[in-house]
Amino acid sequence: MNMIEVIINRPSFEYDIHSLVQAFFPRKSVNVRVKEEFTEETAIRMSVFFTDESVAVELTEDGVQKGSGSRPIDWNDRKETKNQFKRLIYEILSAYTGRTLPWGTLTGIRPTKLAMQMLEQGRSNVEIAAHMRDTWLVSREKASLSVMIANRERYILRNIDYEDGYSLYVGVPFCPSICLYCSFSSYPLSKWKEQVDAYLDALFKELDYLSGRFRHKKLNTVYIGGGTPTTLEPRQLDRLLTKIQSSFDMEHLQEFTVEAGRPDSITREKLQVLLDHGISRISINPQTMNDRTLEIIGRRHTVAQIREAYGLAREMGFSDINMDLIVGLPGETYEDVEHTMDEIAALAPDSVTVHSLAVKRAARLKLFRDQYEEMGMENSARIMDMTALRCAEMGLSPYYLYRQKNMAGNFENVGYAKVDKAGIYNILIMEEKQTILAAGAGAATKVVMPPTERYPDENHIERVENVKDVGQYIARIDEMIGRKEAFFTKSYQNL
Repeated sequence: MNMIEVIINRPSFEYDIHSLVQAFFPRKSVNVRVKEEFTEETAIRMSVFFTDESVAVELTEDGVQKGSGSRPIDWNDRKETKNQFKRLIYEILSAYTGRTLPWGTLTGIRPTKLAMQMLEQGRSNVEIAAHMRDTWLVSREKASLSVMIANRERYILRNIDYEDGYSLYVGVPFCPSICLYCSFSSYPLSKWKEQVDAYLDALFKELDYLSGRFRHKKLNTVYIGGGTPTTLEPRQLDRLLTKIQSSFDMEHLQEFTVEAGRPDSITREKLQVLLDHGISRISINPQTMNDRTLEIIGRRHTVAQIREAYGLAREMGFSDINMDLIVGLPGETYEDVEHTMDEIAALAPDSVTVHSLAVKRAARLKLFRDQYEEMGMENSARIMDMTALRCAEMGLSPYYLYRQKNMAGNFENVGYAKVDKAGIYNILIMEEKQTILAAGAGAATKVVMPPTERYPDENHIERVENVKDVGQYIARIDEMIGRKEAFFTKSYQNL
């Protein structure tokens, strides 16, 4: 049976255990349960037994012990307790599989956040890299990358106001078609075309609320994402941009980004609307420059259309263009990714984000994973090193990094940019150092809260989420606004 069972004797750290075991067995289903018996069907089993003073781990295959060990723990120090048992599990699984993981025991999505925190504590680059290697078993290469990016992030954010400033995310959840790997709140425009104006009406109501509630704060960045914002008609796009720029104080704005995203949604008229509103920072996202792969993943556009859309944007005067790529797509080899990098280099974008494919629960790729794995879903250190080298040759340096669950090869997503073209919002959303207000279906506001009794050593994040369904968002917009007001009234008194 294609499953691994993990039984723990008390409810403690189930998520961390699941994520670490899954990282070693990306093509198996991992089932973590508390205080239950193993089933008869599973061949690979792990038991995690906590006491007040120690943790013991045993791994068996077909009833034969393949690894075991124990470590002392101190429940008064939960961070160190987590580090101890994860290192123990890692060592047992590494010996069993003959593999190491580039990010060691780290299973969270923000490794550079850890490096940033240590920088702010005054620790040196060498100390931070050594700590990451020794504490979380991170590889030398990934520890160095984290420290390098954390330093660049810190410099880029030097003028951001964390206390009195905020950022704004505006979601447009419509796309020309839904990609195979997509798990975002995205809806095919063909089915919702008649509801787009009603959606904008509801969105504007939420934007009016947010602009009023935060009128005494400084807006630092705006990011319009989705979905694909340029699925909007030119008049609708003009309505949205006019609403944002007339409702919010733009005096302290440092960045305004619009995801043009899909090349098949881009027209001269839409790009002109963006320029008319003073926006020159956009993202045109091919994901791959191989027509066969574009067809497999449901993009419904060609490589030629990517080149055409990019060329049009440059011709019209857009001076800051990002391109997103995905490594590990079905059927793609090292040579396919190398071809994509050749094509991207010829276009010379200002920034490139290289994503490692993450197979998410809500995506169609997850539902039909076996079918696509037969085609091959390849990622490797060799591929990631090649993309990093090619970005360096384009004059692009890494400036932000994050990870996701179920990521191909257990690698990472890295943003590369020219010296003055790094995306500020991209860093803020990952480092969680500034409140980000979010409007639209499926949007999640993330509020940076001061230290509390539960989180005494650091700021923490509180989330206020909107419903994902477009129809429900339109129908329940007053409820969405009410959720935010209830939260801000109760928990965020300094507004």
